[in-house]
Amino acid sequence: MRRKMLDKDRKRLKRKIHIRKRIYGTPERPRMSVFKSNRSLYIQVIDDTQGKTLVSASTLEKELRNIKRTVEGAAQLGEIMGKRLLEKNITSVVFDRNGYLYHGVVKAMADGARKAGIQF
Repeated sequence: MRRKMLDKDRKRLKRKIHIRKRIYGTPERPRMSVFKSNRSLYIQVIDDTQGKTLVSASTLEKELRNIKRTVEGAAQLGEIMGKRLLEKNITSVVFDRNGYLYHGVVKAMADGARKAGIQF
Protein backbone atom coordinates (compact mmCIF):
# COMPACT_ATOMS: atom_id res chain seq x y z
CA MET A 1 0.00 0.00 0.00
CA ARG A 2 2.75 2.44 0.95
CA ARG A 3 4.66 1.75 -2.27
CA LYS A 4 1.54 2.41 -4.34
CA MET A 5 1.16 5.88 -2.80
CA LEU A 6 4.82 6.68 -3.42
CA ASP A 7 4.46 5.68 -7.07
CA LYS A 8 1.29 7.77 -7.39
CA ASP A 9 3.00 10.84 -5.92
CA ARG A 10 6.09 10.30 -8.06
CA LYS A 11 4.00 10.12 -11.23
CA ARG A 12 2.15 13.33 -10.32
CA LEU A 13 5.42 15.16 -9.65
CA LYS A 14 6.80 13.95 -12.98
CA ARG A 15 3.70 15.27 -14.77
CA LYS A 16 3.99 18.54 -12.85
CA ILE A 17 7.58 19.11 -13.96
CA HIS A 18 6.73 18.27 -17.56
CA ILE A 19 3.81 20.74 -17.55
CA ARG A 20 5.77 23.53 -15.82
CA LYS A 21 8.37 23.50 -18.60
CA ARG A 22 5.78 25.11 -20.87
CA ILE A 23 3.59 27.09 -18.47
CA TYR A 24 4.86 30.45 -17.22
CA GLY A 25 2.94 33.28 -15.56
CA THR A 26 3.48 36.89 -16.59
CA PRO A 27 2.06 40.08 -15.04
CA GLU A 28 -0.46 40.33 -17.92
CA ARG A 29 -1.41 36.64 -17.76
CA PRO A 30 -0.44 35.08 -14.40
CA ARG A 31 -0.43 31.36 -13.63
CA MET A 32 -3.38 29.93 -11.67
CA SER A 33 -2.06 26.97 -9.68
CA VAL A 34 -4.31 24.39 -8.02
CA PHE A 35 -3.42 22.15 -5.07
CA LYS A 36 -5.58 19.65 -3.27
CA SER A 37 -4.78 17.91 -0.03
CA ASN A 38 -6.81 15.26 1.75
CA ARG A 39 -8.71 17.95 3.68
CA SER A 40 -8.49 21.23 1.76
CA LEU A 41 -8.38 22.91 -1.62
CA TYR A 42 -6.03 25.75 -2.54
CA ILE A 43 -5.80 28.11 -5.54
CA GLN A 44 -3.05 30.66 -6.09
CA VAL A 45 -2.47 33.12 -8.91
CA ILE A 46 1.26 33.64 -9.34
CA ASP A 47 3.38 36.10 -11.31
CA ASP A 48 6.46 34.01 -12.13
CA THR A 49 8.55 36.96 -13.30
CA GLN A 50 8.57 38.42 -9.77
CA GLY A 51 7.89 35.13 -7.97
CA LYS A 52 4.93 36.60 -6.09
CA THR A 53 1.46 35.34 -5.31
CA LEU A 54 -1.05 37.93 -6.49
CA VAL A 55 -4.30 36.37 -5.20
CA SER A 56 -5.10 33.21 -3.29
CA ALA A 57 -8.08 31.33 -1.92
CA SER A 58 -8.33 28.17 0.14
CA THR A 59 -10.82 26.26 2.22
CA LEU A 60 -8.71 27.07 5.29
CA GLU A 61 -9.83 30.70 5.30
CA LYS A 62 -12.30 31.53 8.06
CA GLU A 63 -15.16 32.56 5.76
CA LEU A 64 -14.58 29.61 3.38
CA ARG A 65 -14.27 26.81 5.95
CA ASN A 66 -17.79 25.57 5.24
CA ILE A 67 -16.79 24.65 1.65
CA LYS A 68 -16.26 20.90 1.38
CA ARG A 69 -13.65 19.12 -0.74
CA THR A 70 -16.22 18.03 -3.32
CA VAL A 71 -16.90 18.96 -6.93
CA GLU A 72 -19.58 21.44 -5.82
CA GLY A 73 -17.25 22.96 -3.23
CA ALA A 74 -14.45 23.26 -5.78
CA ALA A 75 -16.79 25.08 -8.16
CA GLN A 76 -17.69 27.51 -5.37
CA LEU A 77 -14.02 28.11 -4.60
CA GLY A 78 -13.31 28.71 -8.29
CA GLU A 79 -16.07 31.31 -8.48
CA ILE A 80 -14.75 33.08 -5.37
CA MET A 81 -11.27 33.08 -6.90
CA GLY A 82 -12.66 34.50 -10.14
CA LYS A 83 -14.34 37.35 -8.27
CA ARG A 84 -11.10 38.14 -6.41
CA LEU A 85 -9.20 38.18 -9.70
CA LEU A 86 -11.69 40.56 -11.28
CA GLU A 87 -11.31 42.89 -8.26
CA LYS A 88 -7.56 43.01 -9.05
CA ASN A 89 -8.35 43.66 -12.76
CA ILE A 90 -6.99 40.28 -13.88
CA THR A 91 -9.19 38.77 -16.58
CA SER A 92 -6.92 36.18 -18.18
CA VAL A 93 -4.78 33.47 -16.57
CA VAL A 94 -2.79 30.38 -17.51
CA PHE A 95 -4.24 27.30 -15.78
CA ASP A 96 -1.70 25.08 -14.01
CA ARG A 97 -3.31 21.81 -12.93
CA ASN A 98 -0.16 20.98 -10.95
CA GLY A 99 0.15 17.42 -12.28
CA TYR A 100 -3.39 16.44 -11.38
CA LEU A 101 -5.65 14.97 -14.03
CA TYR A 102 -8.12 17.46 -15.46
CA HIS A 103 -11.35 16.01 -14.09
CA GLY A 104 -13.43 16.13 -10.94
CA VAL A 105 -12.33 18.74 -8.43
CA VAL A 106 -9.66 20.31 -10.66
CA LYS A 107 -12.08 20.71 -13.57
CA ALA A 108 -14.74 22.14 -11.25
CA MET A 109 -12.31 24.82 -9.99
CA ALA A 110 -11.51 25.82 -13.56
CA ASP A 111 -15.17 25.90 -14.57
CA GLY A 112 -16.05 27.98 -11.50
CA ALA A 113 -13.41 30.57 -12.42
CA ARG A 114 -14.66 30.61 -16.02
CA LYS A 115 -18.21 31.13 -14.74
CA ALA A 116 -17.00 34.21 -12.84
CA GLY A 117 -15.58 35.65 -16.08
CA ILE A 118 -11.92 34.59 -16.13
CA GLN A 119 -10.45 33.42 -19.44
CA PHE A 120 -7.85 30.71 -19.94
